[in-house]
Amino acid sequence: MIGFIISVVVLAVSLLIISKLPIGVEIDNPVIALIAGAIIGAFNSIYQIFPNWFRTFNAIVSIGLIPLIGSIIVFGLAAWLVEGFRLRNGVISAILGALALSFVNSILFFILRQVGIIA
Repeated sequence: MIGFIISVVVLAVSLLIISKLPIGVEIDNPVIALIAGAIIGAFNSIYQIFPNWFRTFNAIVSIGLIPLIGSIIVFGLAAWLVEGFRLRNGVISAILGALALSFVNSILFFILRQVGIIA
């Protein structure tokens, strides 16, 4: 449960950072970012139900397209579900936002691992 809460907070911070970039992702306030982070985290945890070999096989066979499309769908779905989280340019913003989210999220989790907050 603590891991999910940390993940939601990191996702929210990532979303707030992404909303400052000129890629068409708009978030009204930090509370909206937390709600969107919780939704994205919940959908990502559903993906974790599949066995690791299945996820790896799909990523290799599709050259990473299946996980990327899944991330784009989850990003767009979160924007559709949360009032105050908008994609100004539609699908283009969803694609750029999903890519930016994975990049910023990776950097933030790397920093948290280096500091020792997470293992």
